[in-house]
Amino acid sequence: MTTTTPSATTGPGSQTAAPWHVDGTRLTWRGGGEVLVVEPWGPNSARVRSAMGEVVDADWALLPAPEVEHARVEVDGAVATLVNGGLRVVVSAYDFYHWQGGQRRFGCRVSFQDAEGRELLSERDSGGALALNARQYDAVATGGGKAALFLESPADEKLVGMGLYQQDHIDLKGCSLELAHRNSQASVPFVISSAGYGMLWHSPAIGRATFARNGTEWSAESARQIDYWVTAGETPAQITRAYADATGHAPVMPDRGLGFWQCKLRYSSQAELLEVAREHHRRGLPLDVIVADFFHWPAMGDFRFDEEFWPDPSGMVEELRQMGVELMVSVWPQVALTSENFDEMSRLGLLVQSNRGIDVQMWFEGPSRFVDATNPRAREYLWDKLRAGYGRHGIRTFWLDEAEPEFGLYDFAAYRYHAGQALEVGNLYPQAFSRAVFEGQQGDGETDIVNLVRCAWAGSQRYGALVWSGDIHSSWTAMRRQITAGIHMGAAGVPWFTTDIGGFGGGRTDDPAFQELLVRWFQMGAFMPVMRLHGDRGPQVPVVAADGTRRLPSGAGNELWSFGDENYEILARYVHLRERLRDYTRAVMRSAHEDGQPVMRGLFHDFPGDPQAWEVGDQFMHGPDVLVAPVIEPGATSRSVYLPAGATWTDLHTGAVHTGGQWIEADAPRHLVPVFTRDGALPELRGFLLP
Repeated sequence: MTTTTPSATTGPGSQTAAPWHVDGTRLTWRGGGEVLVVEPWGPNSARVRSAMGEVVDADWALLPAPEVEHARVEVDGAVATLVNGGLRVVVSAYDFYHWQGGQRRFGCRVSFQDAEGRELLSERDSGGALALNARQYDAVATGGGKAALFLESPADEKLVGMGLYQQDHIDLKGCSLELAHRNSQASVPFVISSAGYGMLWHSPAIGRATFARNGTEWSAESARQIDYWVTAGETPAQITRAYADATGHAPVMPDRGLGFWQCKLRYSSQAELLEVAREHHRRGLPLDVIVADFFHWPAMGDFRFDEEFWPDPSGMVEELRQMGVELMVSVWPQVALTSENFDEMSRLGLLVQSNRGIDVQMWFEGPSRFVDATNPRAREYLWDKLRAGYGRHGIRTFWLDEAEPEFGLYDFAAYRYHAGQALEVGNLYPQAFSRAVFEGQQGDGETDIVNLVRCAWAGSQRYGALVWSGDIHSSWTAMRRQITAGIHMGAAGVPWFTTDIGGFGGGRTDDPAFQELLVRWFQMGAFMPVMRLHGDRGPQVPVVAADGTRRLPSGAGNELWSFGDENYEILARYVHLRERLRDYTRAVMRSAHEDGQPVMRGLFHDFPGDPQAWEVGDQFMHGPDVLVAPVIEPGATSRSVYLPAGATWTDLHTGAVHTGGQWIEADAPRHLVPVFTRDGALPELRGFLLP
């Protein structure tokens, strides 16, 4: 069906041609060389694309649009409205004679309303004599130039999501965020508003998002079109469900993701790693996964074990399995110029290209370039190497490090991918890296997939991405920021999250101050989606090959028994608590898979009607029933805890019951982290952490 109507006109000259083209539920407006397309994209949701020229069907993160029942387009003169369940998208066309320019100009403005007609969000208007544009394009935007979108949004809204940034703000209103990946920063451009909408900026370009009180701005350094998706929902749970439907659900978390993961930088040999696993077994400590970290390979990019230090990988994997433990191996996307695979990969065009200078993109333990994960042939090549180097030994869990990727210099204009210039598509890289391994595993018949990755973008969750927060410092400030990061990552649609318990760098095993930090971080980690101990602990231990050549050093011990007997007793109790939580965590993970709900979530997620719940950034929920208030200051033996309104809260340690909607002071001696369960949940755990 095609419908056209005349537009509103002012000023001299004849009336212009009608702006609307309606094809089913797809609405198109054209004016002044610009094309804007609005169409339903899932229940209560719509996708908006605009360009100076024709829009393209980019599938960066959004899955194909499902059939939506009862959606319709209504045209009333200069106003066209897409009605899709609880979302109304109103497009208002206008044209006028521009006296200063001596010609007629054309435009349209898009606004979003709920089912009752309440405005949720809108593109900004012209401002009268200000002559503003909501959608701005660089003069060469059709070939990839700067683009920006300006929106009017409620000044008093609360905003969450956007992925992982190292900062303390639980409410992103007032924040300006770089749309780019760095080590310990993962930009996932999806935001949830307390006003009742969620928005995905559907562009993998390097850019910026600014959530000011006087409006929101999204910008891209290089983009061929403006592309965004909006959904309406009464609660964060409804919004995250719609987002998962639109961009993909996380798989079912395998059982090995529910327990404790042991790691350090780095187990330098098969013998060292196996002895740690055996000691766990002797002590009766639960252990699901143990990790062979980086530089277990001969050269970076060989994607296999160094036979001198790892002589029998198949035997190692089998012995671990006999103890109920899985081996995870580190995979870096860098390929050293000295790698046995470098020349072939360079010849076949499977590596990221540099636009200028000598083609070296990283120089850690020697010069290297990155696998171009945006290239389907490179993804296939990489998986073939991982299958040959690791899969044949029975290894099925991978640690995808350096996934931003971590260029030696974050000069994004210097690099290009198979999919385009880094300025235009660079944020897609971590999603494509996870995709390479996930699709390879699936193709080989693997069904229980979870891979640890240091970065993510929109849609990464559907590729089994367990995101950790990068090489953060061993400090109380960093620890607190991981609470905020985990909450925002969950709100951004990535439900699998973890951190380096104790922080990555700066801690010494024999330092009492660090031991206190580690204990408190470990307590917090027991309730995170995945509980994983990792870090580069001092003092380092040199590693030398049989021929006298240097290898990358190993860190000091990072096992539960490495921090003294008193601390060991505390840490062991929390590992056993994690095991007792397995059935509950499995159910929460099932909800993440089926319903798109975050595992680690802010208080606002389940209690959006409580204004205080949107303000608390140093507590979190593990699923719907467990509230955790980590101790985040040295020497503290108590802390203030907010219990949201709308439930009763039972102290996990004492059994005391509190009414929601109040602050309390909770005891927190060194061996206890304040934990409260909702409406009497999990009674079998009460008192478990007491001596």
